[in-house]
Amino acid sequence: MLQHYLPILLFFVIAILFGLLLVSLGLLIGRNIPSKDKLDQYECGFPAFSSSRMKFDVRYYLVAILFIIFDLELAFLFPWAMVIKQVGWTAMVAVFIFLALLTVGFIYEWKKGALEWE
Repeated sequence: MLQHYLPILLFFVIAILFGLLLVSLGLLIGRNIPSKDKLDQYECGFPAFSSSRMKFDVRYYLVAILFIIFDLELAFLFPWAMVIKQVGWTAMVAVFIFLALLTVGFIYEWKKGALEWE
């Protein structure tokens, strides 16, 4: 039974060794010339103008969660689309109910103004 896992173990060992080799080559060969610009904190491509502990607007988090919710519906639709001929009408109805619930949720968020930035 364990001999079936030997190729997977070998793959992991080679991947880890290859990663360590590349990182160590980069450290040995690469130039390390620190400067003020390289050691400065990087935040969104522009210089920091205030404390990094400032509070963010809740809309950033709301938009991220809404994106995850409404984008993941595609992850559920692809497998269903691949087996649509084998699953029959009950699965078709279930997917339509799923899409209807997502549409109702999207309309609710739109009406509440969660998608408005300003």
